Amino acid sequence: MKDIHFLENNGVNIPKSLELFGDADTYNETIGEFLVGIHSKINQLIKQMNAKDFVNYSVTAHSMKSDANTFGFTTLAEMASEHELKSKAGDFYYVTTHINDLITETNKAILLIQDYMGDDNTVGGEDKSSDEANEIVNEDVFTRKTILVADDSNIIRNFVKRIFSDKYYVATAEDGEEAIRIIKANKDNDFIETILLDLNMPKVDGFAVLDYMRENHLFRKMPVSIISGDSSKETIDKAFQYEIVDMLGKPFNEQNVKSVVEKTLIYSGKDN
Repeated sequence: MKDIHFLENNGVNIPKSLELFGDADTYNETIGEFLVGIHSKINQLIKQMNAKDFVNYSVTAHSMKSDANTFGFTTLAEMASEHELKSKAGDFYYVTTHINDLITETNKAILLIQDYMGDDNTVGGEDKSSDEANEIVNEDVFTRKTILVADDSNIIRNFVKRIFSDKYYVATAEDGEEAIRIIKANKDNDFIETILLDLNMPKVDGFAVLDYMRENHLFRKMPVSIISGDSSKETIDKAFQYEIVDMLGKPFNEQNVKSVVEKTLIYSGKDN
């Protein structure tokens, strides 16, 4: 792997990224996940565009924007943001006429990362600790203190795991449908200490998760804080119509996440 200044010299906003990651070692440990993620997301966008599925297109573009911002790929983030906005507005013409620009910028980022990683260029993915490897696969019912992270970004999921894995089991959900299934499986026990919930997810979004929790009176039992890249007044106002504890905007750093989790645990009386 090359020196991190290689990326900075090629237009990547490394100083901004290190505000999140803290140091180059942590950045380097996770950039492989970003490489795999953007490759997957651009393929998803092409399929969603061809299917004229603009609801999920905007969700995928939002996720790409968030991840690109996290790793300092500002131009890619700005382009993904424009695709998110245009797809939300139903602007089919813009999406179809500018998808090649987004593909080109994504490929530039992929090639740059591959050059940077060199011999360390391996496929990323969810971290699996030795404890997790010995657990039953797809087991939704927890038997120990758990933080549930529902976010379609594997980068965010793994980031939270690294922060809290020494004290909690960190369970993850990639979309709202999976989150509801896990919450439902554990609503009769007390092991989910807190939930960190993204709002903009595919299939079933975060608001559907909040609706499920409201209908089943679970906010006190499983306190929720929102983690979202959408900081619009409309979204914030809508989120606080539910009994959430706090709302944390992306990108965030380790101290931000620790603070919001501590606040959420205090709210529920589980800060022990």
